[in-house]
Amino acid sequence: MNKKKIINDPVYGFITIHSELLFDLIEHPYFQRLRNIKQLGMTHLVYPGALHTRFHHALGAMHLMGLAIETLRSKGHDITPEEEEAVTVAILLHDIGHGPFSHALEHTIVEGINHEHISTLLMNNLNTEFGGRLTMALEIFNNRYPKSFLYQLVSGQLDLDRMDYLNRDSFFTGVSEGIIGFDRIIKMLDVADGQIVIEEKGIYSIEKFLIARRLMYWQVYLHKTVIAGEQLLVKILERAKWLALQGRSLFATPNFAHFLNNSVTRKDFEEDPGHLECFAGLDDFDIFTSVKVWTKDEDWILSELCRNLVRRNLYQVEVSSEPPETSRVSRLVDSVVKKYGVSYEEATFFVFTTTIRNSAYRADDGMINLLMKDGTVRDITVASDNSNLAALAKTVKKHILCHTKGL
Repeated sequence: MNKKKIINDPVYGFITIHSELLFDLIEHPYFQRLRNIKQLGMTHLVYPGALHTRFHHALGAMHLMGLAIETLRSKGHDITPEEEEAVTVAILLHDIGHGPFSHALEHTIVEGINHEHISTLLMNNLNTEFGGRLTMALEIFNNRYPKSFLYQLVSGQLDLDRMDYLNRDSFFTGVSEGIIGFDRIIKMLDVADGQIVIEEKGIYSIEKFLIARRLMYWQVYLHKTVIAGEQLLVKILERAKWLALQGRSLFATPNFAHFLNNSVTRKDFEEDPGHLECFAGLDDFDIFTSVKVWTKDEDWILSELCRNLVRRNLYQVEVSSEPPETSRVSRLVDSVVKKYGVSYEEATFFVFTTTIRNSAYRADDGMINLLMKDGTVRDITVASDNSNLAALAKTVKKHILCHTKGL
């Protein structure tokens, strides 16, 4: 069977699958599951075109990795065919541990374990199944391989993951502020002292990349209506989980029911492979099918929340730099108790506060270094004459007040 295929991608054109191993991994059920997990969760409630999947994104990141390796080799850096395949496998599988509506799920149904760790566990399984052929990819993915610049291409300030999702999310949402010169940035990549750097002449492309990332967070990922949809799903899952642990039998697909009816921790994932297999069978359809059925559940709070999500009757969201006044929150809670006849504890499903953070450039996540013409290496915020970049390095925290409309 010919396993060297091409895929027509709406963002980059033709993407080539270069090896049999990559083809077999893409064909694997773990990876095919990503077709049924939207890349942007609830963002389609604001931007109707944002229905692309993590499957699209992983293939796009794989394609960009090929371009990056080609660039680094052209500048004299030794990357063996085995290393090229391993780092390509690492970026292809970097999101394989994402669950449906992953951030909502990680904070409610699955406890104390993030998608990165689940990705590692699934990659370990694949490594066993493929006879150890993913060993080097796992070393790169977990930053244990001697050539650390390979890890930085998978996970870092300028990784191919970010380059693809900014480009792809901008394309499918129609938000032009996210468009970046990914091809120029990749052409400017280099390695100095074993670390990824950018040639000095690429400085303006990097400035645009950082500003685009900040704008995409505020305009897309942290858009207040997207937050409203995500928080509504979080509250639905919290209520469903609470009911299930009280002994209520709720409709759910078998894999979803496994996590609803049991408290599954990180340790459980590591010790019992059955939990991981159940997780590997979960996708968006499991969650949303349950939500649709729960619109008629006997628990009024669960059914009301689910009806609101299905009908896109989302929370009213207020975003501010300062915490909302306690007295105002209390008045809203009183209104909920009076309007719906619920307890003060139950009112937290209809009125609550939370916070969001946006940091376009985090120094503790590895710096973006420029390779100057004189051979020295300087951090982008030091080398740039754009005073805005120093501000981008600061984490912006905002306070959120969510409540049902019409209180």
